[in-house]
Amino acid sequence: MAKIIDGAAIAATIRAEIKEAVARLKAEHGVTPGLATVLVGDDPASATYVRNKRKACSEVGIASFGYELSASTTQDELMRLMRDLSAREDVHGILVQLPLPAHLDEQAILAAVPLHKDVDGFNPVNLGLLGVKGRQAPFAPCTPQGCIELLERSDIRIAGRRAVVLGRSAIVGLPVALMLLARDATVTVCHSRTPNIASITRTADILVAAIGKPRFVTGDMVKAGVVVIDVGINRVPDANHPRGSRLVGDVDFDEVSEEASAITPVPGGVGPMTIAMLLRNTLIAAQRRVTGVMG
Repeated sequence: MAKIIDGAAIAATIRAEIKEAVARLKAEHGVTPGLATVLVGDDPASATYVRNKRKACSEVGIASFGYELSASTTQDELMRLMRDLSAREDVHGILVQLPLPAHLDEQAILAAVPLHKDVDGFNPVNLGLLGVKGRQAPFAPCTPQGCIELLERSDIRIAGRRAVVLGRSAIVGLPVALMLLARDATVTVCHSRTPNIASITRTADILVAAIGKPRFVTGDMVKAGVVVIDVGINRVPDANHPRGSRLVGDVDFDEVSEEASAITPVPGGVGPMTIAMLLRNTLIAAQRRVTGVMG
């Protein structure tokens, strides 16, 4: 039976480290890290995510500045806000909650976030730097960074291992593949056009599943001893659950945990790490400001 990689416990440890470092930054330099969150429209899920991020900031002593804009906000109005936040000295990180309403140019907005304040890691330049050998992106996207952190804090060797990533999105699949490659794994990326995926996943020493298909990875798709990082968050019907549904990952946990040496659960695996990485990136941005290193 696989060892459970407890993302909630690891994230709690990281938050405690951040809280201590934030207090030290305030005491020694009089600087409070600040995160600006920008929410456009009234999508309930996005509102919940932003609320949770602001609450997490409060718990570790990071100042949060919330901007909730109507769905009719224009590109010019949002770009003006980006310029204002970029110029503010008390804002060290800027987070634009995705997705944006369809009439807005998402890539242009993300590109308007300065690299040294791009704590979500979605500026196209930051993403590109992940693939440049010998260069370090100022910030990596939080969920992929959380995946790597789970592996490293669980003392799981990456260098020299064969890693398979299911999914090629710019949010998770592609950046986590580049981050694994930078740590000397041999990486294969599978996607919707990949034939006979199971023949590839069975070669993986480390498998990262991020395709948004509930319980896609079954026990016969992995080899014994694989380490599994399940990024998927899917809601499926469950008549026995009080809400009538429950969350599952992209991996069939019951089957795959019989083969794996270590596996993340859903919920309680990668999810808690995403916000922890956002908080840490905001702290780092503030520390760089104090030292004059802008990323």
